[in-house]
Amino acid sequence: MSLSMYQASVPVFIRALNNLSAILDKAAAHAEAKKFNPSVLIQARLAPDMLPLSFQIQTATDHAKGCTARLAGIEIPSFPDTETSFPELKERIAKTVAFLQGVSAAQVDGSEERPVTIKRRDGEMRLLGQPYLLNFVLPNFFFHVTTAYDILRHNGVDIGKRDFIGNL
Repeated sequence: MSLSMYQASVPVFIRALNNLSAILDKAAAHAEAKKFNPSVLIQARLAPDMLPLSFQIQTATDHAKGCTARLAGIEIPSFPDTETSFPELKERIAKTVAFLQGVSAAQVDGSEERPVTIKRRDGEMRLLGQPYLLNFVLPNFFFHVTTAYDILRHNGVDIGKRDFIGNL
């Protein structure tokens, strides 16, 4: 049996986003236990020229919903990047997961050859569905999810590989 475009995308995004939401719960609990403002973590970064935790989460959700919508041939939901608290970031993740759950396998499957155009600051990028998913979206999505995890781990949140991977 072959792996479908839906199986390689939507369930993967949902699982990683749910794990990320659980990690944010641990981050909020860490800030509360250590008695510091959670915004310290939300604005944390690993390097001075890096974007903060909030951006990492916003971008991970953007990749998941953008990819799914493009592969399904439907409109991408737009979420403003205004989250400044753990509850707001978790709500963004929940809205993304709800959108993903509303897209059926029938809408995504067969999109391997669907042309995808992405508007970027430096012009347009054109790919077919399968290379778009495998070579652009999945690496970018997991880069931002991993970076969010790394920022929190670096700042003392008690999380490990099991939190990132979740229960199998």
